[in-house]
Amino acid sequence: MRSPSGENVSVWLATADLLQPPPLFGREAADVCVVGAGIAGLTTAYMLALEGRSVVVIDDGEIGSGETHHTTAHLANALDDRYYEIERVHGTRGAKLAGNSHTAAIDAIEEIVGRENIECDFERIDGYLVVPPEESADVLSKEAAAAQRAGVHAEYTEHVPLPFYDFGPALRFPRQGQLHALKYLNGLAAAVKRLGGRIYGNTHATHIEDGERPHVDTATGAQISAKAIVVATNTPVNDRVAMHTKQAAYRTYVIAARVPAHSIPHVLLWDTPDPYHYVRLQSANGDRSREFLIVGGEDHKTGQADDADKRFEALEAWTRERFPMVEDVALRWSGQIMEPVDAMAFIGRNPGGTNVYIATGDSGNGMTHGTIAGMLLTDLIAGRENAWATLYDPARKSLRAAMEFTRENLNMAAQYADHLTPGDVGSVEEIAPGEGVILRRGFRQIAAYRDEQGNLHEHSAVCSHLGCIVAWNSTEQSWDCPCHGSRYDKLTGQVLNGPAITGLTPANE
Repeated sequence: MRSPSGENVSVWLATADLLQPPPLFGREAADVCVVGAGIAGLTTAYMLALEGRSVVVIDDGEIGSGETHHTTAHLANALDDRYYEIERVHGTRGAKLAGNSHTAAIDAIEEIVGRENIECDFERIDGYLVVPPEESADVLSKEAAAAQRAGVHAEYTEHVPLPFYDFGPALRFPRQGQLHALKYLNGLAAAVKRLGGRIYGNTHATHIEDGERPHVDTATGAQISAKAIVVATNTPVNDRVAMHTKQAAYRTYVIAARVPAHSIPHVLLWDTPDPYHYVRLQSANGDRSREFLIVGGEDHKTGQADDADKRFEALEAWTRERFPMVEDVALRWSGQIMEPVDAMAFIGRNPGGTNVYIATGDSGNGMTHGTIAGMLLTDLIAGRENAWATLYDPARKSLRAAMEFTRENLNMAAQYADHLTPGDVGSVEEIAPGEGVILRRGFRQIAAYRDEQGNLHEHSAVCSHLGCIVAWNSTEQSWDCPCHGSRYDKLTGQVLNGPAITGLTPANE
């Protein structure tokens, strides 16, 4: 099975179906139009529908076919960016709000699973932040103190309860969680429809209009009029510049290895080195004798490396050293993470707008950030106060994150130099089947892909978002933008990931 947004198949896609809602034609009207049927979009739609509001959800493809089905579905209030860093940037109160919101998100997911009877392998488990024996454990005491100030329970332990490998000292975070991401989304979608929500797939938003008469235009010719619009597309497709200076796109890599059932206790595991790793287990549908050990990490900026085989090999080597019961690596995939410069997601009213709301900046905690988005945006649309609103405000300016802001934007600016580089090869005859390369034709850069039948597919290599030159991703077989993370289909040039909203221009236009 081919992934809808890349070549590799996640464990969720291998063990559950992608639901395909019908496309939308004609006109629709609703209180709220939600663009994106991932965790943030469907949670928002569900919570709005619970309050009796009419909701229309549209998505480019199937339910969960974007980044949600590329997650590893850790449900954690132990945050990747560390509480001591959040406290430095956002203060003690900000750290407390961060801890409170992620804790509330896990509780909300558990409540939804119970209320809607969603069979998605949800369970509460302990999480462990580990420091390898060769590194200083000072970071653990620093993080424990900051977490406790934030109201998050974290306790020091000399060992993780995994007897086959010494992971070194750790912080234990009790009552974390995990679930099957796609089964949960399918259950959410069913609940939205039961509550009167309308969900449409293969319906690409081409224009999102704010103001007194908000509406969404689509590639099918349909239009949705609404009092409010929620853009939940991983990274906003309604914004050209402002939000994209505040966050950067990273690729993260994941393997799923088969292990004997019950050979590893169910825990979440995260480590501190760079590159870092994250670990969990998942049942293998119908095979009671085995489970999947899911291990991720080895991140890099989107479009700025094409060495995925090396990264997958590094993940497998790291895993086999620590988990001797691994039988084979059954699945591997990659996903896209939006890293905000100040460690907090952007959830709220679109800067400078009135009736358009956004949810982005998952920072490796997409399942809880997506759930926070549903809770917070529902309050904002209803006109209720929410204590988290200022922390997640997309219009915020974080002066204490100025160095990270500068570093990321200098990196982005440097990518425009690709306009001056020669092509990867001199002629199309050098392109092998299954390969994509950048060609130079005079002043133009061409993204050229030769399919397995030998046919050539050529598009302008200029990203339709802000004009960077795309790069070939040989693992996911896509064209990826190194500036802001837009990704495009190798055959059609159509958008796979925003912020681009239109595809690559055919080379003959």
